[in-house]
Amino acid sequence: MEAVFIYIAKSASLMLLFYCVYFFLLRKETFFNSSRWFLLAGLLVAAILPLLSFTKVIWIDAVPHLTTNIQPAFIPVTEKESLQFNWTYLLIGAYSVGFLVFIIKFAIDFYSLNSVIRGKKVKQQADFKFIDVKENIAPFSYFEYIVYNSSLYTATELENIIEHEKVHSDQNHTLDVLISRIFSIIFWFNPIVWFYKKAITQNLEFIADSEAAKKISDKKAYQYTLLKITTHENCVAITNHFYQSLIKKRIVMLNKNQSKKRNSWKYYVVIPALAAFILLFQIEVIAKEKPQIIKMENESNIKSIDVYKIRKNTTDAELDEIKNNLQKDHNVKFEVSEIKRNDSNQLTSIIVDVKKGKQRAKSMQNSDNAINEFGVLVITYNNGDKKIGIQTVNDSHSKKSKNAVSKSISTANADTEDDSKKSSNYQIIVTQNKNSNTDTNVNINSSTSTKTNSNTNTNSSTFVTTNVNDDVTTITTSSDAKPRIVVSNKSNTDLNGNTLIIVDGKVMPEDFDLEDLKPNQIKTMSVYNGIKATAKYGEKGKDGVIEIETHK
Repeated sequence: MEAVFIYIAKSASLMLLFYCVYFFLLRKETFFNSSRWFLLAGLLVAAILPLLSFTKVIWIDAVPHLTTNIQPAFIPVTEKESLQFNWTYLLIGAYSVGFLVFIIKFAIDFYSLNSVIRGKKVKQQADFKFIDVKENIAPFSYFEYIVYNSSLYTATELENIIEHEKVHSDQNHTLDVLISRIFSIIFWFNPIVWFYKKAITQNLEFIADSEAAKKISDKKAYQYTLLKITTHENCVAITNHFYQSLIKKRIVMLNKNQSKKRNSWKYYVVIPALAAFILLFQIEVIAKEKPQIIKMENESNIKSIDVYKIRKNTTDAELDEIKNNLQKDHNVKFEVSEIKRNDSNQLTSIIVDVKKGKQRAKSMQNSDNAINEFGVLVITYNNGDKKIGIQTVNDSHSKKSKNAVSKSISTANADTEDDSKKSSNYQIIVTQNKNSNTDTNVNINSSTSTKTNSNTNTNSSTFVTTNVNDDVTTITTSSDAKPRIVVSNKSNTDLNGNTLIIVDGKVMPEDFDLEDLKPNQIKTMSVYNGIKATAKYGEKGKDGVIEIETHK
């Protein structure tokens, strides 16, 4: 319903724009035909433009941010809230009543018009159908019909009237009248539409007066005819009738000198205003994160990896210690909120928010029993750069990747073997080659940083958590005898089956096996899943896309 109100507001604003341009700049000019199309264009623009929207995509760098298991909080609706009065229904009801009233009035006007024309003798002349009636009504035209009472006028007056109505009929002015009438019914609540309708009908009279005067030798006699017609009070609606109010304005415009062509610039004033309207209201800006590229870097680039674990039994004092150590060692801001514990003093709810510059990671844990273990991760590179993230552990995902995680933790001398039974939703296991003299520090702890140096004269693995969006979840390499790459989603479902694999810009055949590709051959790897994959590659990317760039 909100969209309907927005449409009405935009349409009314556009109608007001065109009306103001006409009222202040054009109504005193003699460009009557141009003004006719200008006013009609205003109605069409007001009806159509609010329905059109243009999308502008802004690509932004991905902000490190991981979402963990979040249980939505349902806020119960109280009885008091449910009984609140809904103003929307009142507005809809009021609009419907007004709309119905004006529709009925429109139908009555059609019936009245039909009553005047029905059963009358029609005299065909060229494209016009003349009907001479007995009723005391003002002359009018309705499409090709021209209706008048010849007994009320002299021959000269009748000639002037017919010339005037021929212009209405020949230029299909009835369409303009009907269009303005329809808009006044739809937007009956908008006062501008009634002024707009009056401007359209008045301008049509200016056109007919101007064209008829060109074919009449005595212009003064034509003006006297205008004055005489004002004595007829009976007019048929939804027609172009000779009698109109504001006869003085019609006579003034009839005697006014033609406007200079250079004044036609006034019509173009509306263009920049429309452009501003589109830029402000009709362009939807969508911010999309750039596809995150996960670099399979040589482990020598990593100086240390610090993980500050938060378990279900972590105390408030330990949380304060984590906060102090992160601030002191890495200049990382660590904030916790919404802390709740059960009867056993175990954490059941906690929100952790870590920030470092433009980087941010946030974890929201909420459980009926106790939270799953997770930790704040800080990766320090040899060049001094640091990356932060949050490593989450979910028991429901542990089964498939148990071996890989177990190997990575045991190699890194983790705290207990119990950690090996849990797997991270987001992980990279970087394999080192034999005899490499890389010294990598991997720190995994609960509240403090305990560094472990590993001189790699044998195969080793390092467990790294990376910040990846919801559609790119896990990239794993292992240090088996045969180098292997496994790409899986959050639920650890293997994507190799129907996944579209692209290596150095070329689509690989269906029988291509990622295991044939050695980790040290890979320069960068981008993984797309869900909407991002189909947006970039269409239907063939629905099962996921892996883009690989190798060292050439």
